[in-house]
Amino acid sequence: MFDFIAHGKKFLALSGILILVSVLALSFWGLKMGIDFEGGAISQVKFLEERPSNVEIVQKLDSLELGDVSVRLSGSSSAILRFPEIDEEVHQQILELLGEVEEESYEMVGPVIGRESSRKARSAIFLSLLAIILYVTWAFRKLSRVLGKGESWRYGIGATLALAHDVLILLGFFAVLGHFQGIEVNVAFITALLTVLGYSVNDTIVIYDRIRENLLLHRAKNLRETINLSLNETITRSLNTSLTTLSVLLAIYIFGGEAIQSFILAMMIGVISGTWSSLVIASQFLLWRRK
Repeated sequence: MFDFIAHGKKFLALSGILILVSVLALSFWGLKMGIDFEGGAISQVKFLEERPSNVEIVQKLDSLELGDVSVRLSGSSSAILRFPEIDEEVHQQILELLGEVEEESYEMVGPVIGRESSRKARSAIFLSLLAIILYVTWAFRKLSRVLGKGESWRYGIGATLALAHDVLILLGFFAVLGHFQGIEVNVAFITALLTVLGYSVNDTIVIYDRIRENLLLHRAKNLRETINLSLNETITRSLNTSLTTLSVLLAIYIFGGEAIQSFILAMMIGVISGTWSSLVIASQFLLWRRK
């Protein structure tokens, strides 16, 4: 039987390093916000002749004085252009200046809608975390009779810390991708983030439930031994579930097309982080400040 608790400090140190890197990435680079949050226009075009470079594309549009124009190459012949809010006349002028192109998609979002989407995204994440901590506290309320008053709150806070760990790592990962690859955060990313929260807390509750069962079945064991036993009993289930989910997500990432790759990538990172945090963060917290 593997002693998770004995290696707990090493596991926590690894998580601490990842969180530190994520915080630094967010502090220095931040997230590259997509059109859903900042507003503006985004157009994906396919060049029917040889595709110019990023710099050449921007130079073609200089005469329109669009302001901050972002260009990201896609595939072998396409490019994704993002610029401030424009009218239809300017939109058509852009296509003319680009030359022989076929517009594959075009979307425009006003700044007011962008700010509203950003506010709702933050509210959704906050309310999700609050609902999770309240639910876990209520679900494990009976443990207070076994371990003492207030123990159910320890479970709720432990689950929330694990989720905060997952959120920080996912945000940090996309801050790095945004800086080096130009990957933007949009509404689909928020959907992936909330899905990851649900996946992670489900894994945590499975482990917590086994700890609760073992506390009642093996009262002679101390809490450290009970947690270690529970982790060993659930590790196979957790890994099998995660690997199965990852295999499906990887297939979708490879064959599903570029439009959903960022969403699927966020899901994959979240599944890995969620499985890790359930084993390392949520369970280890139950021993915090215990004699």
